[in-house]
Amino acid sequence: MGILVLRLGHRIKRDERVSAHCGLVARAFGADGIIYSGEKDDSLLKSIKKIVERWGNKFEVRYEKNWKKVIKDCDGKIVHLTMYGLPVQEKIDEIKNYKENLLIVIGGEKVPSEVYNLADWNIAITNQPHSEIAALAFFLDKLLEGKELKKEFKGKLKIIPQEKGKKILES
Repeated sequence: MGILVLRLGHRIKRDERVSAHCGLVARAFGADGIIYSGEKDDSLLKSIKKIVERWGNKFEVRYEKNWKKVIKDCDGKIVHLTMYGLPVQEKIDEIKNYKENLLIVIGGEKVPSEVYNLADWNIAITNQPHSEIAALAFFLDKLLEGKELKKEFKGKLKIIPQEKGKKILES
């Protein structure tokens, strides 16, 4: 099963850190890549690619102007994370039992109503306003049952866990 994240509606001036954090969380929590739509932001793409280069593992990072094309070209099922969806706890087992590719859609600016109709699952982490970053992390953890926390990353930098202080190995 491959997992891609589609970040809708990136806005350069407003979403720089949020969109970057969506990419960082997607990578760290077990997704195979992230696709950004909205305004093209080469510095955002470079930033995430630099993290992948330094910290390791394969992770796709790209821009696609037409988010509908990404959804229509999806060769699996679509999970849209939204506070208006069905509770994650009611649907997570059904999603876990689906063993093919998943495209996880997270919003930015107002999500077009068409996304709700194209999604196979509209999933709410809570039915309250919240961050797409937190929703993505929580959903990936539920989906992958914590296995992503044990994933070994092979890169130029590696953190050696410490009770106090910081220790980073460079290769």
